[in-house]
Amino acid sequence: MNRSRLQIAKPDIVSFFSEKAPHVLKPRQLGAILSEQRRGWRLAQNTTIDHFIAFLTKSADLKRHTFEFPTRPETLLVWGKVPLFEILQHLKVKSYFSHYTAMRMHGLTEQVPKVIYISHERTTEASRSSLSQAAIDEAFQRPARISNNAVDFGDQRIVLINSAFTGELGVIDQTIQHGSEASVTVRATNPERTLIDAAVRPAYSGGVFEVAKAFEQARDTLSVNSLGAMLKKLDFAYPYHQAIGFYLERAGYRASTLDLLHRFPMQFDFYLTHGMAETRFDKTWRLHVPKGF
Repeated sequence: MNRSRLQIAKPDIVSFFSEKAPHVLKPRQLGAILSEQRRGWRLAQNTTIDHFIAFLTKSADLKRHTFEFPTRPETLLVWGKVPLFEILQHLKVKSYFSHYTAMRMHGLTEQVPKVIYISHERTTEASRSSLSQAAIDEAFQRPARISNNAVDFGDQRIVLINSAFTGELGVIDQTIQHGSEASVTVRATNPERTLIDAAVRPAYSGGVFEVAKAFEQARDTLSVNSLGAMLKKLDFAYPYHQAIGFYLERAGYRASTLDLLHRFPMQFDFYLTHGMAETRFDKTWRLHVPKGF
């Protein structure tokens, strides 16, 4: 039986993808490889990218994963056995793990979340409008806005968050191990940025009780000075420093560290989270918190 040119070139193709190519690719990246290597592999000009992918998924170690996100579906081509988090960090360029996922990576929660949060930033800073007490009250009486850009992948739910531009402030390389998989180095928010994000979006971080526990878990290692400097750079429109100061005080941080948060202006009453039914008011931080919290 006559073998196709793809079958003849298969050993060279397998060697290339095993030793030289990234093990997670977008289809366009695989297409670029096909164009560059076509002559060396002596492949016919009518060997299309779809034909090439179909051959490698059937006859070699390539797997095609399609993520049907509502906003925009994403396809990843994975060569061989690759850890889950290494695969997922290729969904969006310059994305990073954040919120509840980063909390888990840094040991700030005892839970094992079934939702994986991946942030990718907008390319420009949002315009800011003037703040008023009435506007704050109205915004936080409503439920928090939650990203619907999510898909199920195996037994995990993947949520892509189109987050505000920060210049990737506080994003680091973090080595992790997921289950029985090999360890892998991924991009994630550092502990200080993770706690800020958790305070800003508790709905992505297990809720306010989990956020409070995370501040407790971080008490012996957290740099409040770094957190405060990061808050200044982030320059939020809303006074999230009041919520963060409350979490720090509740977790038993030293009074001297709390002074750093007290230096931020407190011009408005604020809210620990959105849509609280019954609340009490903390005068120290001018903060509405859930009743009984």
